[in-house]
Amino acid sequence: MIDKLIDRPVSAHRPRRPLELADPLTAELTAVRSRGAERWRVLRHLLAWADVGAAAVAGLIALPLAGLSSELSLAFLAFVTIGWVLIAFVSNLYGAEDLRSWASGVQEVPRTMLAGLILSWPLYGAGALLGSQHAVLSAAVAALGTALLSPLARAGARAYVHKREPLQQRCLIVGSGIVAGQLVDRLQTQRQFGLVPFGFVDDEVHTQGNLDLPLLGGLDDLEDILRVHQVDRVLIAFSRASHQHLLKAIRACRDRRVAVDVVPRLFEFLDGARALDQVGGLPLLSIGAPRLTRSSRLAKRALDASISGIALMMLSPLFLAIAIAIRLESRGPVFFRQVRAGRGGTPFKVFKFRSMYEDAEARKAELEAVNDADDGVMFKIHHDPRITRTGRIIRRYSLDELPQLINVVRGEMSLVGPRPLILPETAALAETWHQRRLDLRPGLTGPWQVSGRSDIPFQDMVRFDYQYVAGWSLVRDLELLLATVPAVLSGRGAY
Repeated sequence: MIDKLIDRPVSAHRPRRPLELADPLTAELTAVRSRGAERWRVLRHLLAWADVGAAAVAGLIALPLAGLSSELSLAFLAFVTIGWVLIAFVSNLYGAEDLRSWASGVQEVPRTMLAGLILSWPLYGAGALLGSQHAVLSAAVAALGTALLSPLARAGARAYVHKREPLQQRCLIVGSGIVAGQLVDRLQTQRQFGLVPFGFVDDEVHTQGNLDLPLLGGLDDLEDILRVHQVDRVLIAFSRASHQHLLKAIRACRDRRVAVDVVPRLFEFLDGARALDQVGGLPLLSIGAPRLTRSSRLAKRALDASISGIALMMLSPLFLAIAIAIRLESRGPVFFRQVRAGRGGTPFKVFKFRSMYEDAEARKAELEAVNDADDGVMFKIHHDPRITRTGRIIRRYSLDELPQLINVVRGEMSLVGPRPLILPETAALAETWHQRRLDLRPGLTGPWQVSGRSDIPFQDMVRFDYQYVAGWSLVRDLELLLATVPAVLSGRGAY
């Protein structure tokens, strides 16, 4: 059923018609609305099925504790699944239609936890009514299990729709130059947003920036372009056009029910900005001045110590399995150590699982690769002959980074923070504001890792780190920790 919805031709490949043949405006508006509505309808269906599956698994886990007969167990299981879907619907877990909701469900986690707490009460009532021997315990396990499994199941649903080409949105860029080029690059690497740029419009085309898209016209041509090219979304990125021209462009998009996004000026410093409704009718973005107080540092350190300590104990079997695989495949130590710059620039040795051959074996592997290349075998960059088979696997899922939990326990790193750079890279950061990234301990994960890792240029990584440090909060750390899971599972930017 879902595949039929996704592959329906009207949503993805409706034949383009010249402007003079697309006569009725109503028909065009209806087609545009149907494309957007269908995209979100598919996601909502998949999220609902993901919730049903999560609730069913949690209910099955709780059934032995309930101590009910077979018939009553089915009734309890049905109550868990139906109750969860209803509460999720009331909690608006199926209603959001913004880019962030399409790309990630991290922002839904607080509402999911609250929905799980609400679910526990009717489950307790149902268990007591059905004669459960441990109504409180079974209700708590079912509700907590559902709240924990639902985000994982939803992440799987989103990963599925992100790969479906018919659900992607055709995007028109308004503007040109460096910022527009950066925007197009992000859209092409961050595929989870489902935005595909196909052209741009501008009255004065900037010569700077690598905007590898065709110029479709000027802003005065926008209305015709929207009709002819099946535009789903317009992204405005620093055009030299006048204020009135941009307002006219936005009105044209809204009249045709085309979504509009605007890259704000000074966007480099807007991480953590808070929107105000208006001041005298003028919308504002409020950028606070967060302070890294002693209590904040203690709270961050407590979070690091507790989570990393528990994670090391729980992941010890995985550590052992990776260590054995590394030693069986190649000679050399299990861990790779390298000096990195820590908080305040203090050097420390970072721990990673070794993913490459030692020097002698690396040379041998390179020679074998050359011989294979002579036989017509092509190697990609991430199939570097120096990388072991085990190394390719652990790099793909960032398992080689797990020993950095030891650095976190030792207080040299944090769970979330700036990317730990080698000393020459740190010394090369000449701007004064670059040094702000050293105000906090480097992190096992952070905005760079979540945003695409190796797909993100070095200068943008430094900017991400500055934004993180300048707008740090404990809530932001939790958001980044949650966002790390789908980023790692998807393997985005892992080479």
